Amino acid sequence: MPCRLAITSMSLGRCGAGHSLVYKLDAAQLYGYSGIELFHEDLLEVAQQLPGGPSAENELKAAHIIRRLCQERGLTTVCLQPFAHYEGLLDRHAHLERLEQLKFWFRLAQALGTDMVQIPSSFLPSSELSEDPSVAVADLRKVADMGLQQQPPVRFVYEALCWGTRCDLWELSWDIVRAVDRPNFGLCLDTFNIAGRIYADPASPTGRTPNCDQAVLESIVRLVTTIDVSKVFYVQVVDAERLAEPLVPGHKFYDAEQPARMSWSRNCRLFYGEKDRGAYLPVAEISRAIFRGLKFEGWVSMELFNRRMSDEDEVVPQELASRGAVAWAKLVKDMKLRVDVSVAGRVAASL
Repeated sequence: MPCRLAITSMSLGRCGAGHSLVYKLDAAQLYGYSGIELFHEDLLEVAQQLPGGPSAENELKAAHIIRRLCQERGLTTVCLQPFAHYEGLLDRHAHLERLEQLKFWFRLAQALGTDMVQIPSSFLPSSELSEDPSVAVADLRKVADMGLQQQPPVRFVYEALCWGTRCDLWELSWDIVRAVDRPNFGLCLDTFNIAGRIYADPASPTGRTPNCDQAVLESIVRLVTTIDVSKVFYVQVVDAERLAEPLVPGHKFYDAEQPARMSWSRNCRLFYGEKDRGAYLPVAEISRAIFRGLKFEGWVSMELFNRRMSDEDEVVPQELASRGAVAWAKLVKDMKLRVDVSVAGRVAASL
């Protein structure tokens, strides 16, 4: 299918800051988005507003409500995310509890009308995770097999976070996808998480890793020559800002409980092409490898995390939706993406 524009629901504003899902979906429709990655936090916020408050029953009701809201706005729910901290747990009782939770997520996915659940690589402390990669592979194969038993089958998309404990490189996530070896288990390539691990170091005064340019060139060559594009279920394209000071103790974004890259990710991601806001990652080069090298076509999501999302200013959803649409138009032009003509016209008209 042609490339289609999506955005993570939370990227249009945090519900805790007063940004309702309805308002965010309205903004997505206004600025020409075709789909959303539904963050579970937003589903919970809808459920909490129902009589009786948060409960499994109300989560399912909320999922049906969200499906209707999306349908009314011409939006597709690309996936439900994140099913986090799952693979490789040393505590096997906790592992079984997560599988029970997944059974409920299958019901949520069906109610939402989506066939995909996203699993980010775990960033639990290393003391809680097995060092044996085969444990994570077996765990992920288990959920894939469970997904195949659903009607309709549920797909899983696995993403390497640049601060992941055992999996922090796209190469490692690709190794896992190949080892799981199930038709419904694929990869999410995220330009931020790729560059955020091999190019950027927010704790460094330079903001970069040693030999960062060479590392990116070599990574791009490997990506184009090794990945089977049919196993890339969707991609995420965002950038991030170069910090004026290294993210170390004393920095306003420093959190002793988080890796520096995680704190930077949560506060400083930017949309594609936002050089005026300090974007500095080689996102264009990585995107070119994905779209021109691999020839990927499908869902392209703007998964932004930024401190602006937590501002209570009521214009936040429309502001972020507008910035994302501008970034999309630039990405389409720069990468010569094949897109749906009617949707492209709707995006252009919104700007």
